[in-house]
Amino acid sequence: MKEASAPLNFLEQIIEEDLAAGLPLDKLRFRFPPEPNGYLHIGHAASICLNFGLGEKYQAPVNLRFDDTNPAKEEQEYVDAIKYDIAWLGFQWAEECYSSDYFQQLYDWAVHLIKNDKAYVDGQSAAAMAEQKGTPTTPGVDSPHRDQPVEMNLDLFERMKNGEFEPGKYVLRAKIDMTSSNMLMRDPILYRILNKAHHRTGNEWCIYPMYDWAHGESDYIEQVSHSLCTLEFKMHRELYDWFLDQIYDPSLLRPKQREFARRNMSYTVMSKRKLLQLVQDKVVSGWNDPRMPTISGLRRRGYTPESIRKFSEVSGISKRDSVTDVSLLEFCIREDLNKTATRVMGVLDPVKLVITNYPEDKVEMLAMENNPEDPNSGTHEVPFSRELYIEREDFKEEAGNKFFRLTLGNEVRLKSAYIIKGESVVKDASGKITEIHCTADLDSRSGSGTEASERRVKGTLHWVSIAHAIKAEVREYDRLFLEEAPDAHEDKDFMEFINPNSLRVIKEAYLEPFLAGATLEDKFQFQRLGYFTLDTDSTSDHLVFNKTVGLRDSWAKQAPKPAQPQNQQKNTNQNQGQRSALNEIQKIAKKYTNLSGDKLAAARADIAKLAEEVSYEELEPLFNTAAKKVGTRIGVTIALGVLLRKGQERNAEIDAFLQAGADDSNELLSSEAKAIL
Repeated sequence: MKEASAPLNFLEQIIEEDLAAGLPLDKLRFRFPPEPNGYLHIGHAASICLNFGLGEKYQAPVNLRFDDTNPAKEEQEYVDAIKYDIAWLGFQWAEECYSSDYFQQLYDWAVHLIKNDKAYVDGQSAAAMAEQKGTPTTPGVDSPHRDQPVEMNLDLFERMKNGEFEPGKYVLRAKIDMTSSNMLMRDPILYRILNKAHHRTGNEWCIYPMYDWAHGESDYIEQVSHSLCTLEFKMHRELYDWFLDQIYDPSLLRPKQREFARRNMSYTVMSKRKLLQLVQDKVVSGWNDPRMPTISGLRRRGYTPESIRKFSEVSGISKRDSVTDVSLLEFCIREDLNKTATRVMGVLDPVKLVITNYPEDKVEMLAMENNPEDPNSGTHEVPFSRELYIEREDFKEEAGNKFFRLTLGNEVRLKSAYIIKGESVVKDASGKITEIHCTADLDSRSGSGTEASERRVKGTLHWVSIAHAIKAEVREYDRLFLEEAPDAHEDKDFMEFINPNSLRVIKEAYLEPFLAGATLEDKFQFQRLGYFTLDTDSTSDHLVFNKTVGLRDSWAKQAPKPAQPQNQQKNTNQNQGQRSALNEIQKIAKKYTNLSGDKLAAARADIAKLAEEVSYEELEPLFNTAAKKVGTRIGVTIALGVLLRKGQERNAEIDAFLQAGADDSNELLSSEAKAIL
């Protein structure tokens, strides 16, 4: 039976339609066109995987083109970092191109536009030109320079090129349509004066093309067949085509611009300007800080190329902007590392454990399986001795029946070693436990084949031998922002949502000696703790390990919950149930606007059912949800309707929230609100 092929995304459908309409397969060419004004982030990875993935699918070349038209913000450092990131992800470009390679051709075409009375030099202030552009509902007003003679425009433009004027004195504008409904078509700027040295052309040019002018023409020069951009460029498509119309030769291939939704991710920001602010304000240590969403930051944290490519694949390509939960990215790296990471042991918060019936001078080398998911991964040896470190949280003098770690009088197994029983403790003057004394069943060593080795106990602890352990620094990372959408608040700066506990540094962790030979490429699972990798700050005598991700998603337990007024607080168990129901409503609501038919009806029914467990006090703080979070507002509206039917008294806040929903342009939200107004 033939295996069903994966469905085509809408961009692949466009390409297939073009091929069916007669576009030769050997004319397909794609490009990834970053501006070298910052490091690439996980959002760029989506575009990289899309363009290079199409290249692989159709056996078509993919250019790497740097849109380097603004020397005020661009640097060679960024060029080098971008090239490294793309190669690290596993892609190879056909040609390395730069818009700056085409500066002369772009200039010549601009002269061609002037000669055809399609462009003019404008000497007004930026404020005057902005005012003349009008608004989306009112037409613009022609510049007083719009109809000046072609000869004057040619003279001024050449003098601009020769450096005779200060920045801001003149710009070259396309002469299109000041009454167009598309504001971008109202005589856009083609060139501006910038007295800045370019990282490639030096001081050869003092005028630089605007992005819109350079981008489409560069596609044309390179004979790119499909210029794939994110949705914010959809309105630019008309301008892209107009520019091509002015220079198009029918004997050559004409590029086609099409748009897809950019990759947004929760609990972070994707704007390079905001990421640069984090770096400049020293909130992070640099572009490659492991808390950053940059590819270099993810690489340093321990993410693999395979996990990022998988994330891009499962996130998919869509026509509508949405936010992908960061937990999906974390799921992808867990899945990858579970199959590839070497299992080792490390103790981050150590307490000494002494096995009193184990010989003082004895050392055993125990075999530790490298990876149970890979039968060919082999084993490595771990030294075992009388005195060990275990995690402090793995012992309690007394504990309930749900604590399956070490307690006095109870047994646990030491990983790949013996079953031990807690006997007594030693404490310092303050009452802190400094030693745990236990006895071992010396016939119970794992893998020894004895009857005792087959005994089952409820808990298994990781450990390291004190005499053989190596000391290391361990850095544990949390999400950089406490807010799911830190830059979605009109009245607050995204910096207000920085997580003050996003980095925890453990100066003295103790690891098994096998890790002394770790390299930057190695990935490890510290058993029971998570996945770790060696950091670039490491030296031969000071190892530093970064925590990539935990063994499971623990964010739900850490995320701050909205505070309640004291007079409205319920008992703890009731609050916990309400938060759980409310969280589920929010999860369903986030995807609500992407559903239809039976799935939409089922989601609505689920929200209504969950609303039975939510109080008004829990729901009311969500009345201030950002306008762009339409799904959440719909979920709150449905839940509010349930509360009102149960007898919740109406108030001014409810009426205002419902009225805002009724007036919203989203039909789903509007209909839900109107139904209960």
